[in-house]
Amino acid sequence: MEDLFRRYRTKIQLVKTDFVRSLIDDINWNSRLIGIKGARGVGKTTLLLQYIKLNYSTKLEDALYVSLDSFSFKGKTLVGLADEFVRNGGKYLFLDEVHKYPNWAQELKNIYDDHQELKVVFTGSSLLEILNSRADLSRRAIIYHMQGLSFREYLALETGIKFQPFTLDEILTEHVQLAGTINDQIKPFRYFSSYLKHGYYPFYKEEPELYEQRVEEVINMMLEVELPLLRGVDIGLVPKIKQLLTIIAESVPFIPNVTALSQKMEMHRTTLLSYLHYLQEVGLTIHLQKEAHGNVKLQKPAKVYLENTNLMFVLSPLNTNIGNVREAFFANQLSQGNSLSYHNKTDFLVNNTYAFEIGGKEKSKRQIKDLKNAYIVADDIEYGYQNKLPLWLFGFLY
Repeated sequence: MEDLFRRYRTKIQLVKTDFVRSLIDDINWNSRLIGIKGARGVGKTTLLLQYIKLNYSTKLEDALYVSLDSFSFKGKTLVGLADEFVRNGGKYLFLDEVHKYPNWAQELKNIYDDHQELKVVFTGSSLLEILNSRADLSRRAIIYHMQGLSFREYLALETGIKFQPFTLDEILTEHVQLAGTINDQIKPFRYFSSYLKHGYYPFYKEEPELYEQRVEEVINMMLEVELPLLRGVDIGLVPKIKQLLTIIAESVPFIPNVTALSQKMEMHRTTLLSYLHYLQEVGLTIHLQKEAHGNVKLQKPAKVYLENTNLMFVLSPLNTNIGNVREAFFANQLSQGNSLSYHNKTDFLVNNTYAFEIGGKEKSKRQIKDLKNAYIVADDIEYGYQNKLPLWLFGFLY
């Protein structure tokens, strides 16, 4: 325990709090069991450490942060850790990377039931399952999903100007006024292309020259560690999965022909569909379905995008398609708190209500003229007009 406390105090001393993700204000920290799930590299660990520093800096002994993939935790159990922590007066336990611990769900349930005075916050992969056969945590834990930086958060990091996020309804009805307010203070176009290439993962500020390499490491960890560990994916097939990601990155966008693709990749159709599903689960892709029914894992998605545009420029920097980039940005920013599905006349159907067609500044309204609740979302414009909105403004949703 002494070594764990020493490492924890060192991490708290080193973490900076000059920029804090807005998710910190959305979490109900009074809950007894909180889970934060998300893809690698989006900043889950930093968020935990920042919260501790901002709230317990004068009483660090009340809290403890432990990464479950740390060598200092090897040979210990979660239950044993919690028991000893509570005996020493501990009140707030923060557990990072719980998916690295084999029996995490059952032991968290035991801790929750045995220590009603203890509050536990845990983080894990996007693949984290809260409901399982032996330990139903779904009734006990409140789960939050964390994405990478929004365009709004990237602007705050780059300029120091902090805008409040807007709701989708606010953007649809007040986009002219909102765009005017923002453009009066900064010029979004100055930053938008940089964000699309290297602004999604918070670590871009640390060593900018190594950013692409670090994103590649994130991808490799997901494919070579998380998928084999949590989904039993054959490590020998990882090169083929990387090939699939590159195909998606270079598409316009990617509309899978499963039969042709399975032949090209020398992979059974069912295996290909399963791996496409795993890529979405792990946080590397976003899928649009025509309709969800039966076993989603074995359904062919209507469209597939990489989860964020930075992945596109890392996987295929010379062959990215601008239409794919625009749609991937829109899908990424809208996927936080909204449902996206396939629309047979436009690019997206959002929340089963709004139809969106994405394009450049010359994009006409002809495609949506007979549709209700339909909008053109255009790149390369500072301001919108009526139901034609600027693409960059959707980066202010979270």
